[in-house]
Amino acid sequence: MYKVVGSPRTRTMRVLWMLEELGQDYEISPQPPHSDPVVVGNPGGKIPTLHDGDTILSDSVAICTYLADKHGQCSHAAGTPARGHQDAMTQFALEMIDGTLWTASKNTFVLPEERRAPEIVPVCLFEWDKAMTTLAAHIDGKEFIAGDQFTIPDLVIAHCAGWAKNIKFPIPEGAVADYMARMRARPGLASAMARGEEAQPSS
Repeated sequence: MYKVVGSPRTRTMRVLWMLEELGQDYEISPQPPHSDPVVVGNPGGKIPTLHDGDTILSDSVAICTYLADKHGQCSHAAGTPARGHQDAMTQFALEMIDGTLWTASKNTFVLPEERRAPEIVPVCLFEWDKAMTTLAAHIDGKEFIAGDQFTIPDLVIAHCAGWAKNIKFPIPEGAVADYMARMRARPGLASAMARGEEAQPSS
């Protein structure tokens, strides 16, 4: 059984969702960043980490890629043109969508107040709008962003859609909103969210 270490209300949710999509058994250890159980697997203290027997992996997208490749689902085969396109879309999601949301979040509520640069948030919104325009072009007429099946970039982008909603970054109506809603309606996400809430310590 896999063990996922990290708070479910973070990028850890991506790993839970992937495990649900793959139909794998797992347990959740809802640890905060920089806690001792996290640092064991990632000296930088970032979550999530994944325990697979004696192997400990870090970084949500690296973990999702490992799991998808290992179980032969939610990913195209390595060394194929389809995988090259999938990886390109994953990098687009991380750089243009995740990266923009993370920069805005750090400078709004994550960093200590004296370290924030709130004036950068309008720049992030500008970059976000460009990313949404590019996303619309990538998914034009498609159900999924990288081929004929649900793959890692779909999961990352759909996870970011929930993040965007929380920090009030607008999701364009039409193809982009429909795509994100379609991905977020997958039963795997609903199951992962339910499991995550069950594991979350009571406040």
